[in-house]
Amino acid sequence: MGCFGCFAPAARRGAGDLKPSKLAHHCTDDDSGHLLDRFLPVPAATPPPGAKRSSLFLIFLIRVVLLGLGAVADAQRKVAPDVGSGCAHSFTFKDLLVATGYFNEANFIGEGGFGKVYKGKISKTNSQGASDAQMVAVKQLARESVQGRKEFLVEVLMLTVLSHPNLVSLVGFCAQGDERLLVYEYMPFGSLESHLFDVPHGKPPLDWNTRVKIAVGVAEGLSYLHNVADPPIIYRDMKAANILLDEDFSPKLSDFGLAKVGPVGDRTHVSTRVMGTYGYCAPDYVVSGKLTMKSDIYSFGVLLLELITGRRIYDASRPKPEQSLLTWSRPFMHDKRKFHRLADPALRGSYPPSALNQLVVISIMCLQDQPHVRPIIADVAIGLNHVASQPYASLASMGSPAYSGSPQYSRTPSRRRGGGGGSRRVSQYAS
Repeated sequence: MGCFGCFAPAARRGAGDLKPSKLAHHCTDDDSGHLLDRFLPVPAATPPPGAKRSSLFLIFLIRVVLLGLGAVADAQRKVAPDVGSGCAHSFTFKDLLVATGYFNEANFIGEGGFGKVYKGKISKTNSQGASDAQMVAVKQLARESVQGRKEFLVEVLMLTVLSHPNLVSLVGFCAQGDERLLVYEYMPFGSLESHLFDVPHGKPPLDWNTRVKIAVGVAEGLSYLHNVADPPIIYRDMKAANILLDEDFSPKLSDFGLAKVGPVGDRTHVSTRVMGTYGYCAPDYVVSGKLTMKSDIYSFGVLLLELITGRRIYDASRPKPEQSLLTWSRPFMHDKRKFHRLADPALRGSYPPSALNQLVVISIMCLQDQPHVRPIIADVAIGLNHVASQPYASLASMGSPAYSGSPQYSRTPSRRRGGGGGSRRVSQYAS
């Protein structure tokens, strides 16, 4: 057994301890499809909004990968008018030098395995034909990063055709000489990681409603990748550092360098080298190298557990029994009466107990060892929207989520599995 067993028998009992069954295969596909219904009184699933993207165009872009970086600009010129949100702009290196004040340290945001990230300002023409300024984040590839060059190309191609409110927008790129840079919309509140962990003294923590809002947005962004993109996309790098927040705390998935086109037709998985961030990777993917949509579901379950607890998936600063979030949380997740022990102490009890229980159950289902038992992301989004429809109101409110203060950009390193060892990856565009 891994992290958790099957919870279907306890769900049928409906009360008392939630004890895992001895054999995970006691859960059938039918069981996994109805587990949410047993815990959450939610309406039937409906297809995700939005039309299917052009599969032929996405396949064309994938083929461009084989042609090398020189084909990026050509691919951009061939974008169909009804695909994505429009072409990403091809910047010159001089354009981005000027935009960032020649990469002035005052505009420095963060640094990761890819390279450095700077805040910048570019000029653009608005709908009335007038010149307007746009804040952007400019990610500069370290020249010696071979893996980074591959991820650069994948990210340009992916974000050219993918468009959703919960995906970060690619404004443009630069592929001039040895320079490789990505230009994103600027997300003023930085990463989820910087607001959830190690919150500075005096800075209000994320309140319950904001955490639920973030969980819903992430699930809907992932549902778009799995169910609307054609062919489907496996994100493969779900983690708090890759969830960026706007001024309303609406989340956006970022860093698509590890994303893979999902299985199509009769195929059930994609065989690939194991990559991702330590602790977030599904155990079945780590062992077999077989990547599926359910690999993303497991990673989402980890992220949801982090939102509930306010703890990192791995934290070496804690006592040894508490360093692994999954190990620490297991005893509480096996008993519904102990679910409240999982709540982030920073919430100070300001959350609805029934909603907390529902989020814990969703996380448990996503973290099942057997991938076929994990729910699909569309059902997860329905369950989370049900929780969000019952916002928590408290007379002793901890304050509005739109609290003042500049975003804090965490520089805590994380690790990848596979290849030649781990690489340093950091929040806020820099991973």
